[in-house]
Amino acid sequence: MEPYDHKAIESKWQKRWAEASLYKTNASTDKPKQYILDMFPYPSGEGLHVGHPKGYIATDIYSRYKKMNGFEVLHPMGWDAFGLPAENFAIKHKVHPRVAVEKNIANFKNQLALLGFNYDWTREINTTDPAFYKWTQWIFLKLFEKGLAHQSFEPINWCPSCQTGLANEDVNADGTCERCDSTVTKKPMRQWVLKITEYADRMLQDLDSLTEWPEHIKEAQRNWIGKKEGIIVSHPVVDQDFAIETFSAYPAWMYADTYVVLAPEHPLVPKLVQGLETEQEVLQFVSLMASKTMLERTEGKEKLGVFTGCYVEDPYREGARMPVWVANFALMNFGTGAIRCSGHDERDVAFAEKYNIPLRTVVGDGTFVNAHLNEGTLKDSGPFTGKTISPTLIAEMVEWMVKMGIAKRKTSYKIQDWVFSRQRYWGEPIPVIHCKKCGVVPVPEKDLPVLLPDVDHYEPTGTGESPLAAIESWVNVPCPSCGGDAKRETNTMPQWAGSSWYWLRFMDPHNASELVNQNIEKKWGPVDVYVGGDHAVRHLIYARFWHKFLYDINLVSTLEPFTRLEFLGFVLAEDGRKMSKRWGNIINPDDIVHSVGADSMRVYEMFMGPFENTVPWSTNGLVGSRRFIERVLRLRDSVRSEDVAALETILHQTVQKVSEDIEKFKFNTAVSALMIFVNEVEKQKTIGKKQYDTLLILIAPFAPHVTEELWERIGNHFSIHQEMWPIFDPAKATSDKVEIAVQVGGKTKGSIRISRDLEEGEVFIRIKNDQKLSKYVDFKPKKVIYVKNKIINFIP
Repeated sequence: MEPYDHKAIESKWQKRWAEASLYKTNASTDKPKQYILDMFPYPSGEGLHVGHPKGYIATDIYSRYKKMNGFEVLHPMGWDAFGLPAENFAIKHKVHPRVAVEKNIANFKNQLALLGFNYDWTREINTTDPAFYKWTQWIFLKLFEKGLAHQSFEPINWCPSCQTGLANEDVNADGTCERCDSTVTKKPMRQWVLKITEYADRMLQDLDSLTEWPEHIKEAQRNWIGKKEGIIVSHPVVDQDFAIETFSAYPAWMYADTYVVLAPEHPLVPKLVQGLETEQEVLQFVSLMASKTMLERTEGKEKLGVFTGCYVEDPYREGARMPVWVANFALMNFGTGAIRCSGHDERDVAFAEKYNIPLRTVVGDGTFVNAHLNEGTLKDSGPFTGKTISPTLIAEMVEWMVKMGIAKRKTSYKIQDWVFSRQRYWGEPIPVIHCKKCGVVPVPEKDLPVLLPDVDHYEPTGTGESPLAAIESWVNVPCPSCGGDAKRETNTMPQWAGSSWYWLRFMDPHNASELVNQNIEKKWGPVDVYVGGDHAVRHLIYARFWHKFLYDINLVSTLEPFTRLEFLGFVLAEDGRKMSKRWGNIINPDDIVHSVGADSMRVYEMFMGPFENTVPWSTNGLVGSRRFIERVLRLRDSVRSEDVAALETILHQTVQKVSEDIEKFKFNTAVSALMIFVNEVEKQKTIGKKQYDTLLILIAPFAPHVTEELWERIGNHFSIHQEMWPIFDPAKATSDKVEIAVQVGGKTKGSIRISRDLEEGEVFIRIKNDQKLSKYVDFKPKKVIYVKNKIINFIP
């Protein structure tokens, strides 16, 4: 056999496929559709490492499989190129972001091309292209028109290193910036906010319809939204003319509460302590807490607080007063920023014991009972004393509280409205104009896109103003409403803006008059299979929010954008750590393609473990995949004209197994089945022409180059990727042989391969005649337990 020259084979077929436009989607087809989509990448300057293509290989295999099964496939690729990652890279390397992005995209495309992906590049999109971000701006205007986009001035997350505001989702759990790991602080400033909370309930409810999403992703969505039903109770401040409202998600325990805690950033704190002896101490504590991260304040740290010197009235217990404290564990972004505390919460108890605050219990004998369990019989609880806590009782209690004017119902969410402003240059300009006479005026649709101006200096100012604010010729414009002097909005959109709707543009990428033609959207929507991992949770929150809004304005026809979601496990370095320049363990896919070929890398990445698992790279595993391809090449010399009868059963079993596994994204077991079949062919030392054709078609989605080459060499017409997928025969897939376990006294001694459905006596005869097993049954058993086609157990 001639040597396997992967370089010549792969370059040859990549060129042929491009010349033939083999992977261009036929928009006018009557075939059933399959829209298969990767979470498109932002083109970083470092390029791809071997972990990045794992998801792309999977969608390439799946889309080839679907096309060979008679579907018209939409499988596009584009670039999420606006935002902090691209701008920070440009600043570091002292180049303009546009230049950096263009260079990085070219590098990414070259790397992807080496792997032979079947993307339809005629549909390529780029979020920094004015023809694309015109429609991102258009969606913002629609949100503004419907009251879902508004200006706000309040403390937001501020990264002192990136020098910009951040959404809650851009802050790590430890209170650091997701991009640069700097400690995030709070800074009051003007910003644009999107009312994502208006869609929180719908996003929660519709998760139940997403039956083809991993449950852990849906649960992460639920946790991110963080809905809690509860009550708000108003507490008049003693000797003051105002009240404090608290939120509780556990109304059954309200009679146990003895003190109230406010978040340090609660707006009533300064008013509460004004003129009191405690004022300086409380305000110093507030200032100290402002310098702490949320993680430092709430998780695993000592509970700290300070007494305000004030009391509030308890509406549940006549004449009772509750001391008001400020503590590090209360947060403004949940409920009202004020909570009632009792002897039935571990955190509350620890805090009370530290500061000698009296406690009450309303369940049990005085020992601690966790309120979060919502169990037990109530005592000292007014009209509810002696009743057992249950959902029915809780509903009854809430109804009574509301009727008596003690409380009002309140739904609280962990998710907050989306801070949508960035004080940076590299992003979509927000399409509004500020006029002293008319206020905030939307840019007329005919004037879209508002182009991002070219600048010499784009570094962040650090003042809370975008670098765009200094470009007077761009900022100063006439008001679209009155014609007077006005100024453009100088904040830009976050990186997440373009990725919140991009899948729609792939359907109709060249439409200059509308975001997407409605007939085309109905044809291709929703995305049938969506694949990705990194940032999946927050991206999916934003994407589902925008999609539901577009549904409400009759632009899309489906309630959800993605029918099926496949979560991508990461590829670690061989040392088990994340690939990073810091560790010096990055593996460049270009080097792998150069040394062993794209097909070997593709097969290996699918064979290395279950698709959703995170696994380390293995050079030895890669070598094994290369050898598998070489073995398939060698089989060409074993091909004969007629079928080999001994291969028929295992061939049909392989067709069934590979088909089912590709459909389920179980690529590692599909590759294993192919290897088992090749083993059997090598044992037989021959294979029929039609059987070999079938084998090549089964391997083609995994190793498209070498199978295309072999397809041509054995006399078939171009291209194997346009062939129909083989159909297995259930009758032939069922073997007339079975392997059964042979046991003596319940202990397995071996196994024997016999004809299916043999009777017990016939099985015994074959075991007695077996050279290895006969020694174990040279006695007369007291009893024989025989499960046909599975096991035989001889009891001595």
